[in-house]
Amino acid sequence: MKIFISQPMKGKTDEEILADRERIESKCRFKYGPSVEFIDSFFEDFPDDVGNNKDPNRQAIKYLAESLKLLADADIAVFGDGWFYNRGCSTEFDVATNYGIPTIDEEDEL
Repeated sequence: MKIFISQPMKGKTDEEILADRERIESKCRFKYGPSVEFIDSFFEDFPDDVGNNKDPNRQAIKYLAESLKLLADADIAVFGDGWFYNRGCSTEFDVATNYGIPTIDEEDEL
């Protein structure tokens, strides 16, 4: 089973993001077993100047586009605490539900 994790990242350090991700992965392993595979959607080295456009909103769209490519390979999408307050996570949720990828809300179901 391949699991895609959608989590709020805006305003967080890499360390905070990775700690949140580890918490979610741990809960998923407990629920689905140790053999689950996680799709790595944390872009540590994604360039900030792709297309020579420094607008933060445009950069966010580029991250989201890369993330949606990965979502397409998921068997299930797990949404981290507070996802519904985040534009990118909300878009990933809409895509997952509209295209038949089962979703799990960490807060309610893990």
